[in-house]
Amino acid sequence: MAVDMELEAVLRPPEAPQAPYPPKVITLANGKRLVVREARREEVPTLLEAVHPTLFIHKDYYDIVGARLYAELLGWYTHRTQNEFCLVGQIEGLLVGMVNSRMYNAKTGMSLHTLAIDRGLRVGAHLFAAKMEHHIEYLGQDEVLIVAESPIGFRRWMIEYGLEPTDIPHELGGAPSYRLTRELYFKSKPRLVVGDRPVPQELLDEALREIVVADEDAIREKIAGLKGR
Repeated sequence: MAVDMELEAVLRPPEAPQAPYPPKVITLANGKRLVVREARREEVPTLLEAVHPTLFIHKDYYDIVGARLYAELLGWYTHRTQNEFCLVGQIEGLLVGMVNSRMYNAKTGMSLHTLAIDRGLRVGAHLFAAKMEHHIEYLGQDEVLIVAESPIGFRRWMIEYGLEPTDIPHELGGAPSYRLTRELYFKSKPRLVVGDRPVPQELLDEALREIVVADEDAIREKIAGLKGR
């Protein structure tokens, strides 16, 4: 079906220029190297493959996070979300997590979701920190508004960063936003924001060549396989 580009121009939101996120590499507790980089819009169909099985994992709120993240990525892919970006974490090309967010305006970021596929190595925490790094250091924003949909998220973001409670509604709904200011970010950075740049060329080439997604059963096992949680 032919696309009515004249109407499409009306339906698409205006996009502000965004500084790129420079890739970095993080050495995890198990010695493996996690490459964190900005995803390209054309990679979204592959990312959706990884998110899809989480819609059926009724544990630690993966289902609602997965459903919302799936819709947000699809909105970005189809030019229905304004000023969105996505960072991915890969080990030897294999996708182990992702985060997305957007610029609400030039000064304020709107944090959306964090999804860790490989649990137990703080992949989600590292990716969330990278997302805050992008907002504050590379996009030059003054604050990021954040909510959590799970107790794990609340401990990881609100408590670890000492975020400021506000009465500002978040576009995801739920509880009012918590705020990460530039001051809080730089106070927390030595503890929580890690990684080295530049990424060794062979590692970066491997990550850029292809996003490898585990099959659905493997993803469910990785997420739901941690006993006692």
